[in-house]
Amino acid sequence: MKYAFKIRTRLGVVVDNLMIHGSDEHDAQRKLRQMYHGCQIVECVCHHGSVRIPVVSFEEVANIIVR
Repeated sequence: MKYAFKIRTRLGVVVDNLMIHGSDEHDAQRKLRQMYHGCQIVECVCHHGSVRIPVVSFEEVANIIVR
């Protein structure tokens, strides 16, 4: 599963939308803390089977606007 974290680093910088894969929330937190030592977890949201939406190019957007 994927977990989205909002954290505060040990220097006080807030980092939002950190996506971490883990078998459960505890596993994802463990991986997060390996990368960000001493961070404070502000929020954690589980994403179940999220679908990726393809990125639209500038030309495709321009074609829609011109029509």
